[in-house]
Amino acid sequence: MSDKPSVLFVCVHNAGRSQMAAAWLSHLAGGRIEVRSAGSNPGEHVNPAAVEAMAEVGIDISAETPKILTVDAVKESDVCITMGCGDTCPVFPGKRYLDWQLDDPAGQGVEAVRPIRDEIKTLVEGLIAEIAPEKPEATA
Repeated sequence: MSDKPSVLFVCVHNAGRSQMAAAWLSHLAGGRIEVRSAGSNPGEHVNPAAVEAMAEVGIDISAETPKILTVDAVKESDVCITMGCGDTCPVFPGKRYLDWQLDDPAGQGVEAVRPIRDEIKTLVEGLIAEIAPEKPEATA
């Protein structure tokens, strides 16, 4: 078991929103948070517009693959964040659940995905500040 908080991002296809959120969290948290993502009905590949939008900000998600949501993934996570997947995420007592209302990037071009990417970054920054804030440097 890790003493780091863990977050699971869930969307239907695990191809856009949850992949971008997981990438932002991994990038911005500097290893302070365990990151997972999954989908209730995973797609075959990550949305190319999401890959392009994240590449524009220097984050490569081209090697990621959509994963199926499992009960174990939920059990192993402290915070489960859903993004438009309705009631498909299993609910366990003691877990924290958040639902981020975000537009679905499926079938959209990169122009439509950029604002979703940026909104996800803002939400992720707030999440990090809440569950794993940076510790101030010790002064000598």
